[in-house]
Amino acid sequence: MLFEELSLSKSIQKAVFEQGYLNPTPIQEQSIPLVLAGRDLIGCAQTGTGKTGAFAIPIIHQLHRIVGSSKKAKVIRSLIVTPTRELAVQIGQSFDTYAKYTNLTQLTIFGGVSQNPQVDALKNGIDILIATPGRLLDLHKQGFIDLDHLHTLVLDEADQMLDMGFVNDVKKIVKLTPKNRQTLFFSATMPIAIRELAEMFLTDPATVTVSPVSSTAENVEQRVYFVEKGEKRNLLYHLIKEENLTDVLVFSRTKHGADNVVKALRKNNIAAEAIHGDKSQNARQRVLDAFKNKEVGILVATDIAARGIDIDQLPFVINFDLPNIPETYVHRIGRTGRAGNGGIAISFCSKDEHTYWKDIQKLIKVDVKTVNDHPYHWHSGSPESAPASAAQKNSNRSGGAHKSRKSEASKQNKKRWY
Repeated sequence: MLFEELSLSKSIQKAVFEQGYLNPTPIQEQSIPLVLAGRDLIGCAQTGTGKTGAFAIPIIHQLHRIVGSSKKAKVIRSLIVTPTRELAVQIGQSFDTYAKYTNLTQLTIFGGVSQNPQVDALKNGIDILIATPGRLLDLHKQGFIDLDHLHTLVLDEADQMLDMGFVNDVKKIVKLTPKNRQTLFFSATMPIAIRELAEMFLTDPATVTVSPVSSTAENVEQRVYFVEKGEKRNLLYHLIKEENLTDVLVFSRTKHGADNVVKALRKNNIAAEAIHGDKSQNARQRVLDAFKNKEVGILVATDIAARGIDIDQLPFVINFDLPNIPETYVHRIGRTGRAGNGGIAISFCSKDEHTYWKDIQKLIKVDVKTVNDHPYHWHSGSPESAPASAAQKNSNRSGGAHKSRKSEASKQNKKRWY
């Protein structure tokens, strides 16, 4: 299917074409007609599937028809609620891109910054509001936000909002909107709690599911290193230096762990930054911009903070700590191999994480390449799930062969660096 077959206005088609998009992604192809038809929608899709376009494009089409060239005072007709500043900024950029040739205006609001510019923009009138829950409720309480004219409500990254404790805020926001609104509900996962939340807010919704959570992209090469827990930082440094890695997203289970990894890398003159919930929103945005601009080669992130990272050409993801939820592994490695590009996902597995790794393998059903050519193996025993023959048998993209350029030199280099 082509975008021009979706009955979109010429203004939107022109903006989409300028971005080089000819064909909608599966989530867009299935969702856009339903949204245009006025249906409530539950969309389940992984990061990098074009989810933002699936709701932004039809919303712009609808509002462009409603508002047209009217010179009446602008009112908020669409509200997109998302859990983090990073996600809000990205969604705002998408609306700016797709609405380029319309007279629609959007505003992105979030906490951690002065509210004055946001209030001024609200007073001038806007069509589309993109907001994090806290700042939205705060400005509404102060009387600066009126949702009585709302046409469409989007709850984006619903599972993350639940994880971050925003469920009560979301319920408050929904109560502020008209009952005859159209509601679009998007989430990367659909556990029971999320489905129950959707049932509370939506009326006879259509459901679109793309890329089941158990699937990993075929163009992502996956590797696992079985390593002593205390040697993980040594192994990370070893790989960065030996393989000359840059543009690497490293996942840490905890905020404290992320900071420690960054400190260790910096001691060895490797430019690294951490991004997690303890950092202010301004600090997180600065770090993210520095990483995107290649001023920093290594970004260490926790799962919640990383949900806002959207980079098409991210070549490497490293699971410094394995997640205890298998689906999280799929979302992590989905940060690479996007927009048709290849990518490499590397996982460090210590003895205490071996159960996690077995659960991940059960979910993804991929024979992941085990890399033995490194100096920081488990001191005793061998992982049941990774016999030497498994690596030799695997020939698909998700478990491609690993070639070390300096294997002998690497075996001799066991110097501690932290």
